[in-house]
Amino acid sequence: MTIMCEEDFMKNEQTMTPIDELPLTDDLVSAYLQDNPEFFSRNNELMTSLRLSDPQRGTVSLVERQQQQLRQKTHDLEDEITQLMSVASHNESLFMLYSDLYLRLIDCQSASELLDCVSQATTELLSLSAFKLWLAKPVNVEHASLSSNDCLGVMQNRLSNSDYYFGRLQQSEQQLIFSQNCIGSVVLIKLIHEEKTLGFLAISSDDAHHFDPRMDTLLLSQFKRLVAKLLQQQLAL
Repeated sequence: MTIMCEEDFMKNEQTMTPIDELPLTDDLVSAYLQDNPEFFSRNNELMTSLRLSDPQRGTVSLVERQQQQLRQKTHDLEDEITQLMSVASHNESLFMLYSDLYLRLIDCQSASELLDCVSQATTELLSLSAFKLWLAKPVNVEHASLSSNDCLGVMQNRLSNSDYYFGRLQQSEQQLIFSQNCIGSVVLIKLIHEEKTLGFLAISSDDAHHFDPRMDTLLLSQFKRLVAKLLQQQLAL
């Protein structure tokens, strides 16, 4: 055990800063108010006498500032609720559209009718730019939505590690799939049935931000499984 001599004690005592001389900082004031929530109850007059600087209204009281913050918080919550309701309404519309599409697809009697149905749903009902289907195996069907170019390299490059690709394509890839340049964004959807890769769907939008990697794929997952199954039945791939 170390014993402090009187001389050392006097030196330490001289170097200690008295509490009254501690610098008053924002952190100290904030810590004190948090530790003493009854401060304003004991000093009620401060609630109305304190004046705070406001960039829009000049000088306001603490009570007015609290009311302003509460009004802003309420306004922000109302905006958030409105946005959520808008998203919910949009999702409900999409769900109904997909539900109707599934019934129409199941009733298709041929591959051409099936492709007509999917093409109309994507370009007319969803207001997207173009729809293409590339199949890994040649088929004896002619349709405007079938891509006749060799797109195996595109699939290996974009869909080797995922069933979806969202975003932009190189011009060479755009030409192979759509036979034209796409000014916006695209989604590529790999078609798999019974662990066999059939090809992929390609859908483009003029909006460069429409197809985003953060998009939810729940509806697309159901859609691609049904289309793959029906194509397998109609084309015997």
